[in-house]
Order: sequence, then structure tokens, then C-alpha cells
Amino acid sequence: MTDQLRLPFIRTTNFTDAGFLRAGSNQAALAWLDRRDDWPDGRLVLWGPAGCGKTHLLQVWAARHRAAIELPDAPPTRPIAIDNADHAPERGLFHLLNAASEAGLPVLLTARQPPSRWDIGLPDLASRLRAATAVEIRPAEDALLRNLLASQLAERQLRVDDAVQDWLITRLERTPAAIRDAVDRLDAASLATSGRFTQRQAALVLNRPDDDCHHIVAPAAASAGANNPGTF
Repeated sequence: MTDQLRLPFIRTTNFTDAGFLRAGSNQAALAWLDRRDDWPDGRLVLWGPAGCGKTHLLQVWAARHRAAIELPDAPPTRPIAIDNADHAPERGLFHLLNAASEAGLPVLLTARQPPSRWDIGLPDLASRLRAATAVEIRPAEDALLRNLLASQLAERQLRVDDAVQDWLITRLERTPAAIRDAVDRLDAASLATSGRFTQRQAALVLNRPDDDCHHIVAPAAASAGANNPGTF
């Protein structure tokens, strides 16, 4: 393949309920989001690895309930949704939880680990968070990874035959982040292939030119697209 100039393109994500890929790995999270009245003291924590769909679900829930998606400067007057809550300022989060509890407002939090594993300096905050229901989004199963790959390719209008997609799935690291990274790399090289990729062309993009195509692993988070939560 010959190198061609490709202008940078900032891809935005449309977090919609219809665009979220449902599977057994995220079934518990979906069920708890629909049971707001059952959240202990109005708090729920969704946790799981990068790219598992936490941000997507938080955005969908926030839109549905007209929730604020950042720490408020004043006592809250509507539901609150805080992404990456394990990195939020501790005192701000502590005061938010207290104020939301007094006002009877629900608070949805996301993180990569359950609150019991967070490094929390404020004991009172730690006790409040550990009393919250923490729901894991489990590792994605084969069917979900295949659907994610197909949807990401279709979104970018890349033509990759089913057989090549099957080949990719068996060789990529089995995480949503790796799937998105691989598709981002294919997309970046698509001008040279007119948007169509054979197995050999995909191997050249995702590995070295002299790769024997028997083992393809997309480097984790090597491109900017690895931070894009996508439609999962």
C-alpha cells in the first residue's frame, strides 16, 4: 500500500439508547439502571474496564432523567451523573452525596474499579461509597465483540468481508478498546485501499509488513480512537 495524505477527522460519539449493544455482560447494569427506586440511598456505581460501555450508559441515563453530568457548585436540584468518579475531588464528591441524599436525588457514578478498591482519603466518603450498590460490567463475550466490530466498520463505511472479520476477531486482543483501536487504524489507512480490506491488507495495517498473518494483536490504546467510547 502506498502512503496517502489523510486529513485529521475528529469523530464524535452519539450516545443513544438504541446505539448501545446489549449482551449478557452488561445485562445487570441495564437492569439496575431501570430500578432507580431500589438504589440504596439513591446511589449506584457502574464499574468495569475501559471501553466496556460505562460512559455510554451514564450519558443515556443522564439524558433520560435530565441529570447534571458534573459536580455542581451549589446544592443539586436534579439527578447527578458523574463519570470516572474515582478521579473526582473527594470533598466535592462527599458534599454532593450528602446534599443529594438530603434532597432525595439519585446519583449515578462510574469507575474502573468498585468503590471498595478506590484509594479514598476521607473515611466518611469511603463509607458512603462502599454502602452504594456497585454493579460490574463484565468482559465482553464473543457475540458482543463481533457486533461491535461490525458496527464500527459500518460506521466508517469500511468494507471488510465476514471471513476477514472472523479472522480479525480470533487474532485481536479480546477487549472493546482493542477492537476500536484496530478499526481506527484501518480507517486511517482506508484511502490506500478504497475502504476495502483483505486479510493481508488488514495484517499490514495492524502489524509489520513481514508479519505472517497468523497472530494479529492491536497495540492497546495506541491511537487517539482508543479513548473513544464508541457505541458500546
